[in-house]
Amino acid sequence: MTNLITVITAVHPPAAKYLADAYKSLTEQQLPDGWDWQWVIQEDGETDAVSPHLPDDPRISFGQGRQGRAAVARTLGLSRAEGEYVKVLDADDMLTPGSLARDLQALTADSSLGWATSRVLDLMPDGSTVGFDQDPPEGPIERGAVLEHWKAHNYRAQVHPATLFMRRDLLLALGGWMALPASEDTGLLMALSAVSRGHFSADTGLLYRKWPGQATNQAAHVHEGEREARFAVVEARARVLAAMSDWRYGPA
Repeated sequence: MTNLITVITAVHPPAAKYLADAYKSLTEQQLPDGWDWQWVIQEDGETDAVSPHLPDDPRISFGQGRQGRAAVARTLGLSRAEGEYVKVLDADDMLTPGSLARDLQALTADSSLGWATSRVLDLMPDGSTVGFDQDPPEGPIERGAVLEHWKAHNYRAQVHPATLFMRRDLLLALGGWMALPASEDTGLLMALSAVSRGHFSADTGLLYRKWPGQATNQAAHVHEGEREARFAVVEARARVLAAMSDWRYGPA
C-alpha cells in the first residue's frame, strides 16, 4: 500500500500557464520508499482555460466549482484528498528538491507536531531570488508563537503560509481555509499555531513567484478597510482557539 501526500493547488485561468513549472517541481521530489504524492488541482471557476494546461499524469485529480477565490477552491479540493498529509502549492509557485521529504520527516519524527513550514525565496520576474530577513531558527515552533510574532511585526508572520504541510485530520477539524477573499492561508496558519506545535525548515522549500497577475499584487488586496477586517477575524479566531483548553492537537 502506498502512503500519500496530497498536494492541493487552487488555480484560476491567468495562472494556469504556470502549472507546468509547478508539476515539474513535483516530479523532482524524492520521497521515502512507500510514499507518493497526489496532486489535487481545483479551478476557481468553471472555464475551459485551465484544463489544456494539465499534465497527463494519473496522480492528478482536477475539479471545478463556482468562483469563490482560493479559500473556496482549496476547501472544495479537500473532498478529493486521500493523503494523510496535505501540502499547499499555489499554481504559480514551485517546490524545491527535497521539500516534501523534509516536511514529511519532521511530522513523522514527532507526533506532537501538527504542521510544518519552510524557508521561502521570492522568484522575481528577472529570475533572481530574494530571501526573507525574519526566518526563525530550524526546529519546532511552539503554540501561539506565530500569532504573537505576526502582531508584533505589522501583521507579517515569521513563516510563510504558502509552504504549509499539515496533518489532514487537523486541517479538516479547523474547517480548511478561512472564508475570506484574501489572507485565508494566514488565517489557517494562525489557527494551526493556536492549537498545535509546528516545525520550520531552514532549507528553502518554495520559490514564490512574483508576477503582475498574482492575487496579492492587486489593489484590492491592500484595501485598508478590508485588510483590517480580515486581520481582525484572523486574530479573533486564533485567540478563541488558543483559549479553549480542551482544543489541542498532540500531547498536553
